Amino acid sequence: MTDISLQAAPHAEASDVKVWDPFVRFFHWALVALFVVAFATAEDYETAHLAAGYAILALVLARIVWGFVGPAHARFRGFVFAPRETLRFMADTARLKARRYLGHNPAGGLMVVALMAMMLAITATGIMQTLDVFADAEWVEEIHEGAVFATLGLIGLHLLGVLVASIEHRENLVRSMITGRKRPLDQA
Repeated sequence: MTDISLQAAPHAEASDVKVWDPFVRFFHWALVALFVVAFATAEDYETAHLAAGYAILALVLARIVWGFVGPAHARFRGFVFAPRETLRFMADTARLKARRYLGHNPAGGLMVVALMAMMLAITATGIMQTLDVFADAEWVEEIHEGAVFATLGLIGLHLLGVLVASIEHRENLVRSMITGRKRPLDQA
């Protein structure tokens, strides 16, 4: 009888490569947690809501800086692709024939930029609502709420993209955002 526990896994961690640095992983999960807190406290807990919003703003600004000075997979030039390439990638994904990327794929890169832009829009309009000059400006609140609900839509698309890419490439992308590691490109 063979002891299954002693058999090597097909993609053992020893062969994995480091992709996501600690700050990128911290940014990702902290942003998730802070967005949940901000959303959950929007109506009844103003202090917590504001604190979460300011923390999101600080986090996104730090991530923007990191996008220029961080390691290769954290840099914008490593995951912001031309529109044509992004559209081609999404068409290939729809056919489950998309190329695998070690870092963010073109759709994932677009989602990173879109989500950060939405976080900036949400925090900017949130801050505006705290200023006397915009105290009675209903349009600011409407833009703020609209941006929040648009972000929820983007989050849904992001989760769908992670699921599809994980299935298509037989790779647990959630785990890689926790561990920071993925299998090398030369491993199918």
